[in-house]
Amino acid sequence: MKFGETFKEYVHEDEGNKLSYVEYKSLKKVLKRCSACNTLKSSNECCSFCDQTFFPELKKEASDVAGCFSSRVRRLLRLHMAPGVQQYFISLRHCFVDDQQAMARECQMLMQYAVMNTTAMRKILKKYDKIHGSVKGRNFKSTISAEHLEILQSPWLIELGAFYLNFNASNGKSSRELFSSFPCDFDATEFTLTLTLPENIKLEYSLKCAVCLDFVFNPYALGCGHLFCKSCACRAASVMLCDGLKAASKESKCPICRQVGVYTNVVHMVELDLLLKRRFRKLWKERLVSDRAEALKQSRLFWELQTRYVVGF
Repeated sequence: MKFGETFKEYVHEDEGNKLSYVEYKSLKKVLKRCSACNTLKSSNECCSFCDQTFFPELKKEASDVAGCFSSRVRRLLRLHMAPGVQQYFISLRHCFVDDQQAMARECQMLMQYAVMNTTAMRKILKKYDKIHGSVKGRNFKSTISAEHLEILQSPWLIELGAFYLNFNASNGKSSRELFSSFPCDFDATEFTLTLTLPENIKLEYSLKCAVCLDFVFNPYALGCGHLFCKSCACRAASVMLCDGLKAASKESKCPICRQVGVYTNVVHMVELDLLLKRRFRKLWKERLVSDRAEALKQSRLFWELQTRYVVGF
């Protein structure tokens, strides 16, 4: 079966989930309507009709898909990490609804959603380049990646992988049957998380902080997607631990890619932190003591400076 038919069936089956999708069929029609494409190949001219219709539409759909994916993952993780009273009501609801299976199905659905939309986007861009005899589709893919609209580069995908491992650890062998099509592995020696997705997609994420060269403790993902310990990211942005990364200036740069403005929409990787806490209990506690001592030291220094400023010496 061709991918177009497979994707159409997938969207039809998933209609009840109210998700955004890449409009694969309509974008293909845009390419077919461009009758001048074949004559433009030899002259290397730009097909303005396709460019003005195709790329803006695809960019909007990529943004909608990325936003939909992140919001659904956040909702799933809030349910899994619900504290206190919320957890009590969730436990009561177990009498009527199997929340564990529901969360497992939601996780699988989101992984399939990421794969299908990513594949649809790649295939339609490849088709654009084939019809127009250009590399504009490839360049557009790089643009989408630079603007962080590529789902496979999303930190929420890492959180979903950590959720999978945490969920299995909490619910035993029976839960693994629910994730049979979603293998995920964690290498404790190399600090890597590996996701094996359908369509032969294998993703490997390093969980080592580029600043301290240890596993990411209290991990945060910057807007560019790079992971750091909170303390290391705060040090790089020249802000205090107690103030947090949101206090960083817009000019602060990522220590790896040097991109500015990446501290505005940081993501606290709660599921990943829980995974590392379980795998490295002793080291995690040592890092916690160290971070608290550093936060206390910074707080004391701050108030000493404030006192000297007020007193005048």
